[in-house]
Formats: sequence, structure tokens, C-alpha cells
Amino acid sequence: MIDLKTLFLFPLGTAMIISFVVTFFVIKLMWKLDIVDDPKKHKHPKVIHKYPVPRGGGLAIFIAVIIASTLFLPIDKHLLGILSGALLITVVGLLDDKYNLNPYLRLMMQFLGASLPILAGVGVDFITNPAGGILSFSSVQADVFALLWLVMLMNFVNMGAKGVDGQLTGVAVMASLAIAALSLKFSADITEWPVIILAAITAGAFLGFLPWHIYPQKIMPSFSGSNLAGYLLGVLSILTTTKIGTLALVLSVPLIDTGYTIIRRVLSGKSPVWGDRGHLHHRLLDSGWSKARVAQFYWLITAVFGIIALSLNTQTKLYTMVGSMFLVGGLILWLTHRNESNKSS
Repeated sequence: MIDLKTLFLFPLGTAMIISFVVTFFVIKLMWKLDIVDDPKKHKHPKVIHKYPVPRGGGLAIFIAVIIASTLFLPIDKHLLGILSGALLITVVGLLDDKYNLNPYLRLMMQFLGASLPILAGVGVDFITNPAGGILSFSSVQADVFALLWLVMLMNFVNMGAKGVDGQLTGVAVMASLAIAALSLKFSADITEWPVIILAAITAGAFLGFLPWHIYPQKIMPSFSGSNLAGYLLGVLSILTTTKIGTLALVLSVPLIDTGYTIIRRVLSGKSPVWGDRGHLHHRLLDSGWSKARVAQFYWLITAVFGIIALSLNTQTKLYTMVGSMFLVGGLILWLTHRNESNKSS
């Protein structure tokens, strides 16, 4: 019989409490180390907060994940590989929060961090073909696909799901819970139990951080937090019977928004990694939405797609993703036209 307390509630609650408490001390540490985003000093189009806010929230989330993982999961090569990658990503994120590293150096470190769980045996052996059947990979193809998936997810989550107070944290919670729910559907398979626990820990770590991050935020997850979210969600999607399509659907709005943003920047002759105010969350703010409302929209849409994804097969997930592409693209175009019309009138 499945024990939900042991598999889900205890890991989630423990990670949540640790994260909430540790974040209090991380805020003080970031102020002391002067890892602070001051909009008067850091002038950039994407900066929308009006007062100095500590960066480095990813450190608190990582501490919660690593403590809870060692308490509730068997310490084997897979867990060590996952936590080693998370550690590297967090350290690089903190260095970026302090020194604003070169984007291409950050990308190299992302590839290195993502390679650690893959070297430990976490890989994509197959994916379900939307047209029917299974697409199997050789060991090399599996590793390359997993590496690209993790790095892409880290960057897309960082760019598309991190914009306003509470946005990233709530999205990470909803996506983690969706993966946990999916794994619970297959909980008769004992190999799914560690996935359920890790998903619960991830959800709890971000949930404990959320009270400090909701509007008005006391600390930002920053690059360390957003990369940790993308990394952990990517690893979970691989572990839970390779449900990459499910996570892609759950995160479809920030992923599609980021895809459109990259295309727009490249077509306009700009670097795809150079931030601007062209994301969907920026356009919603420009249309008059409050930061809290934008964050709640992202939480809600992630939760809705999470619920939908649990009942769809591979083919219908693909159709839903295609529909989402047109929906998000149309929304961005409509908001752009509306905001420009309001400015000119």
C-alpha cells in the first residue's frame, strides 16, 4: 500500500520548513556580502523593481533540497550526480549574482553542471513518438539529448518564468507537483517512489521560499534559483518514465514565450541572451496588470496545463502544445499592438 505521508507529505513539508527558515538567514548573508540588485546602480530595461533587493535566493532552495534529499532518499550514484550538478549550478549562479558573469561562460558551466547527473546514469533512453510507437536512443544519443534538454530548460525557465515577484517560485511549485502527481499514477512501480519524493522535495523547497518572494519580494531567486528550477524539473521529467512532453506542456507558456523572444531578438540583430522588456510578463505589466496579478496568472496557467497534461496521451499533448504556440503568440501580438496604441493615443 502506498504511504502518501512517507512518499510525499513528509518530504514536501520538511523541505518547505527548511527553505523558509534558511531563506531568512540567506537574506541577511546576501546583504552582508553586498549581493544586492539595486535598480539605481543596475540600470537595464528588464529591471522592474524600484528598491534594492538581495539576490542569491537559489542558495536557500539548494540547501533545502540537499538536506531533505539526504534525509528521505537513498544516497546512490544517481542522487550524488543530481546533487553535484545542482551544487555547481548554484555556485555559478551565486557568482553571477555577485559579478554578472559573461553569458557564454555561464552557458559553459550549465553544460558542465547538466553533464554530472548524465555521467551518473540519468539519461533519456527513449521518447514516445506522437505518430505512434517509441523512438529509442543509443547511449550516446541518449546522453546528448538529455544534456541539451537540461541546458535548454535552464535557460528557457530563466528567461521566460522569472520576471516579477513570486512568478518563478510559484511556477516551479506547480510544475513539481504536476510531476509528483504523474509519478503517483505509476506508484505501483517501486522505481517511481524516489521520483515522487524528489518532486515533493523540489515543490517544498520552492514553496518555503515563496513567502519571501511574493510581492513585495524580500529576496530574488536570481540566476541561481531559476537555473536550479529548470535543472531539477528537467531531471525529474527524465526520471519519471521520461515524461519530457508532459513537462514541456506544463511549462508551455514560459517556454513558448522564450522561444518567440529569442526569434525576435535574432531577427532584430540582437543577441538572443541580452535581456529586454519583450517577454509576455513585461507586456502584461505594460498593459496595466500588477506584479501580483502577473505572477498569479503564471501560477494558474501552469496549474491548468499540469492538470490537463495528466490526462492526455502523447499525440494530444503535441496538439495542445501547438495550440498553445498560437495562443501565446497571438496574445503577445495583441498586447504589443494594444500597448503601442495606448502610447500613441
